[in-house]
Amino acid sequence: MSIDPELLSILCCPETKQAVKLADDALLSTVNDQIRRGNVRNRGGTVVGETLTGGLLRADRKILYPIVDDIPVMLIEEGIPIDRYT
Repeated sequence: MSIDPELLSILCCPETKQAVKLADDALLSTVNDQIRRGNVRNRGGTVVGETLTGGLLRADRKILYPIVDDIPVMLIEEGIPIDRYT
């Protein structure tokens, strides 16, 4: 998964305004394993049903924003709390 560096430099968490960076493969693999088990809910409370091909990780490493069809989904309720997976 790649994202335009210029776009990445201007994106931030919509809640805290912290910087975001591309999630590494190890984190995506861990989160996707939990998604397949049905153990992942986003901040809106919805079970995440589709595995991720990419994500943007908030600087404090607590929230992962999914990238869907090469488009970052930067909505607070779509963020995935990941502190229990890291």
